[in-house]
Amino acid sequence: MFVNLVMEFRKFNFNLEVKMRKKVIAGNWKMNNDINESQNLVSGIINGLGNDDKCDVIVCPPFTSLNDVNSLIKETQVKLGAQNMYFEESGAYTGEISANMLKAVGCEYVILGHSERRTIFNEIDETINKKIIKATESVLKVIFCIGETLSQREKGTTNDVVRLQLIKGLQDVSEVDLKNIIIAYEPVWAIGTGKTATPEQAQDVHSFIRNLIKENYSSEAAEGIIIQYGGSVNPDNAAELLSQKDIDGALVGGACLKADSFLSIIASV
Repeated sequence: MFVNLVMEFRKFNFNLEVKMRKKVIAGNWKMNNDINESQNLVSGIINGLGNDDKCDVIVCPPFTSLNDVNSLIKETQVKLGAQNMYFEESGAYTGEISANMLKAVGCEYVILGHSERRTIFNEIDETINKKIIKATESVLKVIFCIGETLSQREKGTTNDVVRLQLIKGLQDVSEVDLKNIIIAYEPVWAIGTGKTATPEQAQDVHSFIRNLIKENYSSEAAEGIIIQYGGSVNPDNAAELLSQKDIDGALVGGACLKADSFLSIIASV
């Protein structure tokens, strides 16, 4: 009898944790906005948010604006993220930024593995894995991006691609460190193209990712991890995407560059 009560209590707590997965909306500004433009954009976001805390909000400006944006979001619910970092602490790595440098300007998050880093800058899974390891060691939270190209989807290899990127990217990442990682599923064919995966397509891949985490870590890890969708998310499609069972937020590109559209996406939560 006592054992059964304990099991039921644990099950109750487990289900409670699942229901309490909070949505996370992040804006990736990419190579847009100088310092003045960044200040104006984040001021508009802050003013529009008010005291609404139904979801976590992250902004990821270019490196040159991080410090100024950080000074404006202090004492607000908005969190600061960077768009990339290198896996070494310091040294002769011209043009690179370290985890400690990001932390020094107030960053809590960093985006790693974005498809544009993979395709334009030829980053491979092993490099992304090194960055993830360094970020978690440095107590930076990671938004880890994975996703397939159009040709890979048309060939029916989406799950194979996602599985490989996930396993290689999270190699040697402990379950403890996994708690500081958000996974962002971004079908490459939908990024900046105006095309969006249907809610059903997105949900299918998100469910697949959650099951992969369960296989490689545990049920608790799988149910606790935040999995965002990214790929031409906008005010018109956000609500339907975010209503899916396994979609826990959005990594927003173009639509985050105007305060009103970004706020509309947040409001859809």
